[in-house]
Amino acid sequence: MKSISLAKAAAVAAVSLFVSAGPASALEMPCTTAKLIVPWAAGGATGVIFGLFEKAINESDAPVKIKVITMPGQGGALGAKEAVKAKPDGCTLFAIHQHLIANYINGVTDFDWDGFEPVARLTDTPEIIGASGDVSFDDIPGMLAAAKARPNKIPTGVTLGATTHFLWIILGAKTDTSYAYVPFQGGDAARITGLMNGTIELGSINMAAARTQRGDGKLKALAIAADKRSPLIPDVPTLKEEGIDLTYSLTRGIMLPKGTPKDVVDYWAKVFKGPTEDKAFVESQATKGTNVEYLGPEDYTAWWKKTDAEFIDAAKKLKFGRFQ
Repeated sequence: MKSISLAKAAAVAAVSLFVSAGPASALEMPCTTAKLIVPWAAGGATGVIFGLFEKAINESDAPVKIKVITMPGQGGALGAKEAVKAKPDGCTLFAIHQHLIANYINGVTDFDWDGFEPVARLTDTPEIIGASGDVSFDDIPGMLAAAKARPNKIPTGVTLGATTHFLWIILGAKTDTSYAYVPFQGGDAARITGLMNGTIELGSINMAAARTQRGDGKLKALAIAADKRSPLIPDVPTLKEEGIDLTYSLTRGIMLPKGTPKDVVDYWAKVFKGPTEDKAFVESQATKGTNVEYLGPEDYTAWWKKTDAEFIDAAKKLKFGRFQ
C-alpha cells in the first residue's frame, strides 16, 4: 500500500471503524470532505434539500464530511457529465433525480442512470396536475375528455425535455391523449403564473400553490400523482383513484461514479440514511410536500430499472427524442 499522510491515515481509520464490513483497503478514501455535485442552481428545491442533508451529515459523527457544489446547466446534464468522469474513490457524489433519464432520451448525454452506482433514494416529491381556473373541467375525467376532443390543442406548460415534460408524455402514453406543449423556463413559478393568467390551460404545480393559490378560483388542482392522497391537500384525489395507473414524483437520491467499491457505496448509503431516521428532519420535509423515503443500494437500483423502463417505453410509443 502506498504511503499516505497522517491526516489521510486518520480518515481511513475512522472510515474503517465506521463501516465494519469489508477490508480496510476497500474503504480508503483520499479525502476528509467529499464533494457532492448538485446539478442545479443554489436556492432551487433540489439544492435546498441537499443542503439540508449536508448540514445534518456534517453535524453528525460521520468521519467524512460533505460539501455541496452546485453546477447548473444543460438541464442537469452539465453536473452529470462532471460526476460521471470523477474518480470512483468515494470523494465525489452526485445528487440526482429523473432528469438523467430525460437527458439520455433527449440525446443530451450518451449515458443513462446506469453510468453510476446507485447509493440511496432519499426523498419523493409527487407532481400535482394543475389547471387554469378558466377551463371548463374540474377533474381528471373532464381533462381527459377535453384532451381527446382537442388532440394536440390544449396548451400545456412544461420545460421542454425536462421531467415536467415527461410527466405529460407518460400520462399521454397511458391515456392515449396528446397536448400542445408551451415551453417555460424558471421552474414552477413561471408555469403557475401562466396557469393563473390563462396563458396555458394545463401544467404541473407544486404543493405551495395547491395549498394556497386555489382560493381565488384562478388555479385548480386536479390530481396528485402519488400512491395516496396528501394530508396537506386531502381533497385532491390521486391519479390512481381516477383510474390512471401512474405515480410520478421528483425522486431525489445519491449516486457514485461507476466502479466505486461496494464497501464505499455501503458506507455512503449508511451516512445518508442517518437524516432520514430523524423525526424532526422528516417532519420538516413533509411540511413542504416532500416525503422522506429511503431506499438502500439494491432497492434503489431496482427502482431505477423500473423507472427507466417507464420513461423509455413512453418515449418509444410517442416516438420522442432518440426513439423517433
